[in-house]
Amino acid sequence: MTNAEIEQTVERLLEKNCYVIDFLPVRVPENSDGRFFAVEEYYFETRGRELRRSFSEILLKLYYFYDFIICTGEECRCENNPPPEKLDNLVLENRGLFNILIEKESTLISVDGESTYITVYNPSKDIIEKLEPLAAANGLFLRRGVN
Repeated sequence: MTNAEIEQTVERLLEKNCYVIDFLPVRVPENSDGRFFAVEEYYFETRGRELRRSFSEILLKLYYFYDFIICTGEECRCENNPPPEKLDNLVLENRGLFNILIEKESTLISVDGESTYITVYNPSKDIIEKLEPLAAANGLFLRRGVN
């Protein structure tokens, strides 16, 4: 796949239904009076490293089963099946957005280094069956997201 084809696939998948891997079991109601952002900021500041470590554990274990195309930067620099330490470092140290395309399953995983969740677009049944126990084993939840 060329970078242009990958970018088109990413754009198409971003419009599909999504799930989130989150530290909360359900979406916060919109009438939370700003508490959500205050708690999220505090949580990220005090436990952000632990949360990113959990995300890395999930993604590294998922990497056992699927080929990953990692896309970083605004110009979508792509790399097929990078070394595991590079994936780990991206999750732990990156403060920007990067995407993981699992072409075989037509699934996109979006990781924002400044967020308390990971978004999984168009997950196949097989990926959901793997992510549910991986999330639970890390004290996280896999739930339907809102596009």
